[in-house]
Amino acid sequence: MATFDYADMQATAHELIEEFGQAGVITRLEPPDPLYGGDPVPTPYPATLVPMAYEARYIDGTVIQTGDMQIYISAVGLPIEPTVGDVVTDNSSDYAIVAGDPNKYDGITPVVFIVQGRIGGSRA
Repeated sequence: MATFDYADMQATAHELIEEFGQAGVITRLEPPDPLYGGDPVPTPYPATLVPMAYEARYIDGTVIQTGDMQIYISAVGLPIEPTVGDVVTDNSSDYAIVAGDPNKYDGITPVVFIVQGRIGGSRA
């Protein structure tokens, strides 16, 4: 029985996102030093992404709100896994990640990151 090549799927997803997407940034607030304190440090990570509006049939006003975006982020070359609390910046807006799916079908290789972004995220 042949095994499925998830790295190949990841490469295909990256090619599509690169072709149809745009450059963006994922900003993560790194916690302050546990001994010395201080302010959280915003750390930007360049990313290639495709923001897409949710279809009206999926907007329920609670889990998915008007203005939320489904954002596909290439996993290739991204040193972090986008998660709740991060902010995704595209060409025109900042979106706070409120939900996400790393799409690790084999439990190891992230094929593509799909996150739900809510307008109003702020760059620190």
